[in-house]
Amino acid sequence: MDTRLLELLVCPVTKGPLEFDKEKQELISRSARLAYPVRDGIPVLLENEARTLTDDELGL
Repeated sequence: MDTRLLELLVCPVTKGPLEFDKEKQELISRSARLAYPVRDGIPVLLENEARTLTDDELGL
């Protein structure tokens, strides 16, 4: 994921920052507790496509 693109993208729910998980190919929104998929290099920033993060995944 291009770091310049990542700087421009925000969570569509909270408008907060996103972190890229290269291993899982997901964009993580800690504030919304959601992981958005990245398919073929394209972020899918739709709430209904995101999965909910567990406390363990968030390090809580």
